[in-house]
Amino acid sequence: MTERAQDLILVTGATGKTGRRVAARLEARGVPVRAASRGAVPSFDWEDRATWAAALDGVRAVYVAYAPDLAVPGAAETVGAFARQAVAAGVERIVLLSGRGEAAAEAAEREVRAAGADWTIVRAAWFMQNFSEGAFRDLVLAGEVALPVGDVPEPFVDLDDVADVAVAALTESGHAGRLYELTGPRLMTFADAVAEIGAAAGREVAYAPVPLDAFLDALRGDGLPDDAVELLAFLFGELFDGRNARLGDGVERALGRPPRDLAAWARAAAADGAWSAASAEEAAR
Repeated sequence: MTERAQDLILVTGATGKTGRRVAARLEARGVPVRAASRGAVPSFDWEDRATWAAALDGVRAVYVAYAPDLAVPGAAETVGAFARQAVAAGVERIVLLSGRGEAAAEAAEREVRAAGADWTIVRAAWFMQNFSEGAFRDLVLAGEVALPVGDVPEPFVDLDDVADVAVAALTESGHAGRLYELTGPRLMTFADAVAEIGAAAGREVAYAPVPLDAFLDALRGDGLPDDAVELLAFLFGELFDGRNARLGDGVERALGRPPRDLAAWARAAAADGAWSAASAEEAAR
């Protein structure tokens, strides 16, 4: 039996960094959630449009977190087709996770706006959790974070803030037609961020800016697929040119509170064992 359309929320990317947080928060509120992924039932795959109808059946609102990234070729067209199908299926509200300073992401935003549902755009800065959950966690554990970014500052944002804004937009009134730029409360260079993470973790962690070509060659040498290398080439080669070196007020506007600072996040992540000795042993296996 299908859940009532006025209740059910579809969360795409439900096994990813933002999606699993959004789904968990909705479930904690008692909101019926359909957590969409290739391994879910019904299965959902961005690359297989035949899976979309079952995932959208009975759904009132959708959280769209496109994978691998809105910057990849064809992403905007795919998101647009999905948004239009969602509206045709009865979806009333769409919340899109987007990126700052990305022309391709803005193309996807336009597609969602034009689809016909109430929409909210959530543009997020670089996630703090990239240093604690993703590939760069291993660099922290190794004692040196080497990335092709120099002194350009970034307003790192806490994923919990991103998820809180998304949930508010999915479940509360007053967010339709809003574009929220989500950042942390201050601009920091990557070197600054890594220093604060090292202090919170009680580890010696250095930051080393490296040439983009050398960084990409190292990734290829580690066996990273070409499409993933190309995506990182875009992200590091274009987005850290200063275009995003500014603060946004999206967290305050959406939630009525300030965003979490990186230092507070790093202390909490360290207390939770993000960079513990056990984590280091696991990463070394």
